[in-house]
Parts: sequence; structure tokens; C-alpha cells
Amino acid sequence: MDALDVARWQFGVTTVYHFLFVPLTIGLSMLVAILQTLWHRTGNERYLKLTKFYGKLFLINFAMGVVTGIVQEFQFGMNWSDYSRFVGDIFGAPLAIEALVAFFLESTFIGLWIFGWDRLPKRAHLASIWVAAIGTNLSAYFILAANSFMQNPVGYRINPDTGRAELTDFVAVLTNKVALITFPHTLAGSFLVAGSLVVTVGLWHMMRNRDSADTGAYRFATKFGSWVVLVSATLVVITGDIQGKIMTQVQPMKMAAAEGLYTTESPASFSVLTVGSLDGSRELFAIKIPYLLSYLGTGDPNGTVHGINDLQAQYASQYGAGSYTPIIPVTYWSFRFMIAFGLAAAAIALLVLWSQRKGRTPTSRWLLRAGLVMPVLPLLANSFGWIFTEMGRQPWIVFGEMLTRDGVSRSVSLTEVLTSFTAFTLIYATLAVIEFKLLVRYARAGVPDLTPDPAIDDSHDDAERPLAFAY
Repeated sequence: MDALDVARWQFGVTTVYHFLFVPLTIGLSMLVAILQTLWHRTGNERYLKLTKFYGKLFLINFAMGVVTGIVQEFQFGMNWSDYSRFVGDIFGAPLAIEALVAFFLESTFIGLWIFGWDRLPKRAHLASIWVAAIGTNLSAYFILAANSFMQNPVGYRINPDTGRAELTDFVAVLTNKVALITFPHTLAGSFLVAGSLVVTVGLWHMMRNRDSADTGAYRFATKFGSWVVLVSATLVVITGDIQGKIMTQVQPMKMAAAEGLYTTESPASFSVLTVGSLDGSRELFAIKIPYLLSYLGTGDPNGTVHGINDLQAQYASQYGAGSYTPIIPVTYWSFRFMIAFGLAAAAIALLVLWSQRKGRTPTSRWLLRAGLVMPVLPLLANSFGWIFTEMGRQPWIVFGEMLTRDGVSRSVSLTEVLTSFTAFTLIYATLAVIEFKLLVRYARAGVPDLTPDPAIDDSHDDAERPLAFAY
């Protein structure tokens, strides 16, 4: 074990942990905005209750996401300074815009939304949550544009004097075809997570408090969240199919590794289960669906999909001696876990809708148990999706330009990296417990009571009242 190994583990743990909060923030911001819009349009109090209820869960998650995201970016300078030096001219541009425009936009208007209840005009207050939600989505796009450069470098040149990548076309970076499809795919996955949380909380309250005056609100939330899950799952499949075809073009080794395809095939079959040799050089046993991989990779059932061994020989000839094959079991199974967990969440949503047909109230304990684990499933799907995306690119940190081993900081020792890795992991474990307890505590509390408190003195002019935290 050396500093490179620990640095990779630290970045991997930080990234996966941070991304546990990101999809819920992206998806829930939009869903809360939709709920408030329904209240604004109809005046129905149940929509206001649901807005404040899920808005509180959104704010808890948003705060945790900000904290973990800042630490993640610090690692570029701490453990990956050589990478930052090589690609900073390009990578820094979208990240700077994300911080200066998108993040400030969302944080400012989230503040207005939090403190603006009963002080801002209703339309202005509604606009503030929509602007915050748009800012959240813009943040995602700029970050994904930076990551997409690592997958498919565009809009740059290598300066022969400095050995650094220099930006030549910022529009090309922002319109990278990998970014253009990764963004909607990520958004769909985020709505899958947010919709699942809405279903879980609504279903729990609806089944546990059947005689509550707020049962109608929970019933709506459960149906609303279920439809969000089903629609977003459909979009995940559609965008994922397009993403697979683009991936086959720009990173054929990743597609081959995802399928455990060792030799070039035309047509190529999709592997349901593949067992390979211990050294990962050949296939020993496989269960396959004919023609499917060719269609997924090329759009043609008879298309050619290049195999791992042939691509390894090609890359060795093109880039020099060495292994250019990712860890096959990791890419193979992370790709399948991503699909399986996402489909499982959609299946539960379908069961929840079916259980409420013709105004029925679900009674199955098994459905309730399935509903309670439902938010975990798309979170796992998102996490395995990113593990596949990043591990499938290996051994490149910037595909075709820089190997991961060349990006690590030379001055950071194994002891230093191991110390920070241990400290961050312990802190993150503590924060995870706090986040979970806060979400469970406020989710169990249910929708708020909107009856005015008689103890509050409203005789003073509104301008004299101090700003108050609305939650």
C-alpha cells in the first residue's frame, strides 16, 4: 500500500459519501417547489403543509451536502496537486462558475425562502424556491461538465513547454456530449431518490395514522412520489441507453469492462452473468442475451463491440506498455447493481400505487417494510453508477492524457494521507448518524400544524418584527 492507494480510497469514500446528499437535494428542491406551486394555485392547505414538511427535510440534507462538498474539493489541492496542476486551467473554469453563480444563487434564494414566509409577497416567495432549485440544477451541470472532461477531453491543447492542458474552447467543454447526456441521466436519478423519500414518509404516516386529519395529505404525497419515481425511472432507462452508446464511442474499454466482454464480437450478446479467470484475461462461464449488447452499445443489433483483450493491445500500442484494463469485477457488478437497485425502487412504487387503487388504504406490513427501505435503493443505484463511471475510466484520471498514478501529490506521504483519510472517515461517520437521526426525527413528526399561535403578538407593524427562522 502506498500514498496513491490511500488517496484513491479517500477520494472514493468522500465522493460516494457526498453523493448520498446530492441527488436528494437536487430532486427534493424541485419537488418542494412543485408542492408550493400547487398551494399557490389552489389555496389547498394540504399542499402548504407538505411544502413545509418536505422543505424541512430538504434543508437538513442541503446543509449536510454543502459541508461534505467543500471537503471533497479541498482534496484536489491536498492529495491530487499534480492533477490540479495539469488540468486546473480547464477543470477550474466550470467549478469557479458553479461557485460564483450557481451556488451563490441557490444559497441566497434558499435564505430568502427560509426567512420569507409571511414577509415576502406570495409570488416572490414562490419564485425564491424555484430560483434556488434552478441554481441547484445549474450547480450539478457545471460539476458534471468538469467531470465529463475527465471522461472525454475536449476544447483544450497541451502546452509543450509547461506540459499542462490549456483551455481553448470553453463552449466545447460545456457542450461535451458526455456532459449533455450525463446531466439528464443524473437528474432522473436524483428525482428517483427524492420521489422515493416522499413515498416512504407519506406511506408510513398514511398506514400508521389512518384516522388522522392529515391522511389526505399523506395519500397525495404517496401517489405524487410514486409517479415521480416511475417517470424518473423511465427517464433513467432512456438516458442511460443513450449514455451507453456515447460511452462505447469515447471509452470502449469501459463498455467492454461493464459486460465482461473479453473478445470483440459482432453481434455481441449482453451478459447476465459472467465468470472470468482470476487474472481477468478471459471468460470462463457466461449467461448471455443475444444481440442485446450490440444494440445497447451501437444502436444496431448486429453492431461490433470491441473486447477487453483487443482494446488492451490497442492502447498498449497507442500509449505505451502497461495495463489499461480496469478492475473487471468492480465495473461488471457495479453496473448491474446500479440497474437492479433502480428497478427495485420502481417496482415498489408501482406496488404502492396499485395498493391505493379506487381510494384504498394499504394494509400490508410487507409493503410498509418495502417502503421503509425504498429511499436506500436509488441511493445505492446512484452510488454504484458513480463507482462504475469512475472505476471504469481507470487507469486514466483524464482519459488518454493523464494516468491516475501521475496525478497524486508527490510531497504527500503515506502517513499524512492515511491520517487525513482516517480523520475524515470518522467525522463523516458521525455526520451520517446526525443526518439520519435528524431526518427520522422530523419525518416522524409529520406535517406541521398551521393553526396560528395565540401567544404571538401580531399588533406590531410587520416592519418591526424581526426575521424568524420559519422551521
